[in-house]
Order: sequence, then C-alpha cells, then structure tokens
Amino acid sequence: MSSAPSRSSADPVDDALAAATVSIVARVSALGVANPVIVVDGRSGAGKSSLARRLVAAWPGRGRVQLVALDDLYPGWGGLAAGAEYARETVLSPHARGMVGVWQRWDWQSDARAEAHAVDPSLPLVVEGAGVLTPESARLADVTVWVDAPSSSRKHRALDRDGDTYRPHWDGWAAQEEQHLVAHDPVSLASVVVRVP
Repeated sequence: MSSAPSRSSADPVDDALAAATVSIVARVSALGVANPVIVVDGRSGAGKSSLARRLVAAWPGRGRVQLVALDDLYPGWGGLAAGAEYARETVLSPHARGMVGVWQRWDWQSDARAEAHAVDPSLPLVVEGAGVLTPESARLADVTVWVDAPSSSRKHRALDRDGDTYRPHWDGWAAQEEQHLVAHDPVSLASVVVRVP
C-alpha cells in the first residue's frame, strides 16, 4: 500500500470538475491562439458556473480572461432561449468578427436591462449558461463543453444555491432546457462532455 497522499478529494463533484478543468485547459493550450472562446452549457445545477470559474482561474495564458454568465443575460424566468440568442448576438458574434461586443445585464428585480459591459475581442472568452450551445454558437467557439449530472443531484445543488427564489421556477426552467435539448442537441455539439455526480 502506498503512503503517498491521494490526489482525490472527499468530494466526487470537486474531483469531476477538477479533472474536467485539466482536460479543457490542455485543449486551450493546444489551440495556440491568444483569444480562444469556450462555451459551457448544461442543465441547471450541473456545475457549469463552477467549471467556468475554475477554467478562468486555471487559464494557461497570461492576462485577463473574460467570463460571461447567461444568468446575467436571461430576460427573466421564461427567457432561456432569448438569453442564449442575446449572448450569441452581443458577445459571441462580435468577438468572432474581432469587434467589441456590448451586453447589458438583466436586472431581475426591475425586470429590465441594466448597465452595459464590453467584451474585448483580443482577450480569451468563456461564456457559460443553460441553452448557450447551439449550432450557431458552436461555430463561434474553439472549445464547446456540455456538463451533465443526474437530475436529483442537479436539483439539490440548484435549490441549495438559490433556495426559495428558484423553487417555484424549477419546473418551468426545466421545460425550457428540454426544448433546448430537443431543438439543438447540445451534447452532440460538445467537443468535451463532463460528467458530474
């Protein structure tokens, strides 16, 4: 028996996200470009946001990495498809054309767009959120990621995170995710599939 400490943690979710981060960072390094685009999709509670933050923290290059979360773009609880399209139009397409993208944060309290944010096309970009991986957005990305997890685990994590604010919207949001899965088959568009317990 080895006396060397195990590299795995006591948390299988953490282990899965750590392994995925290493794999995706290796892909980014292999691209050899200064401003790659990573798109991270998955259902609510799967671990997209955690993975995206880890990617930014472990980024192989120097300088700033831009992170755009669709939670800041969805126009309310019925806006999964609209938020994904808004991300494509204002963030991904301009970046791909070498132009500055400008998006406005959705203020969930006032139910309206709020302050504007710029996306620099010369810098790397990570965009994460349910619904973001479509055939159109896949063409604008260098690495496409689908994060998958069992429904019970996802629901537990999502409701632990957002609590009573999210609880009444879970079923409606899940129905929008199902529509996205049927319409776009994001798993087939992913160059990396991450399985989280």
